[in-house]
Amino acid sequence: MDEQNLQAIMGLIMNAGNAKSDAMEAIQAAKEGNFELADEKLKAADESLTLAHQSQTGLLTKEAQGENMTVTLLTVHSQDHLMTAISFKDVAVEIIELHRRLKQEQ
Repeated sequence: MDEQNLQAIMGLIMNAGNAKSDAMEAIQAAKEGNFELADEKLKAADESLTLAHQSQTGLLTKEAQGENMTVTLLTVHSQDHLMTAISFKDVAVEIIELHRRLKQEQ
């Protein structure tokens, strides 16, 4: 695996991990009633997901241009991190919305 692909893969893992962490922190903030912080953390999660997608797009573009990459366990792991982070962030949005509604009803 060349250095450029390795950097893209590590970017996927790092940014997806950051997105998931921010989404978890957003849920915790919402549980405490701090919806401003929750929204900030969701925005940070979105920004990290954008960076992860950019890494993924770079790899996909190279593949589309005929530069086939050997798929390794690390490559699969990076995609798993990204998909998990996307799903977790989506669920976090729903959980935060439920906390907002509960707070309004109090």
